[in-house]
This record gives sequence, C-alpha cells and structure tokens, in this order.
Amino acid sequence: MYYVYAIKSINKSWIYVGMTDNLNRRILQHQTGANKSTKPYLPFILFYSETANTSLEARAREIYFKTAAGKRRLYKIFEAFVAANDGPV
Repeated sequence: MYYVYAIKSINKSWIYVGMTDNLNRRILQHQTGANKSTKPYLPFILFYSETANTSLEARAREIYFKTAAGKRRLYKIFEAFVAANDGPV
C-alpha cells in the first residue's frame, strides 16, 4: 500500500505533497528535519492523506496535487480541516 499525503507548515503558508509506502516514518522524517526540502518550514501538520494500491497510482495523484488545480484543492481541504478542528493552525 502507498500513501499520498499533504503537510502544511504551521509557521508559513507552505504545503508539501509527497508519496510513501510508510506514512508514519515519512512524517517523522519531515518533523525531525531529515528532509532538506522541508526542513526550513518546520514544524508541520499532516492534514491530508489517501491510499493507493500501487506506486504508479500514488505517483499520479502526487503529480495532480502538485499542479495549480491540485494545490487549490489542497488549500480548500486545509481550510475545511482547520474549520473542523476549531481554529487556525
């Protein structure tokens, strides 16, 4: 099983989209600064994830979420996430 996920920097208006076969490990890598591309944006909140059966399916979804339309959708998902969790993050 593979995961496509989106994390949002708590301190900056920045969303990162990725894919992995181990979501917990990957989020821990982001939170501990092990990833150079996300380290400057620490800390993060995981606000979206979905599963895929194959790496090809996961990669296709990751590519979609990195497009302008995909990013707009993620910002709407994030707004709903914030509203459902009673306040700003």
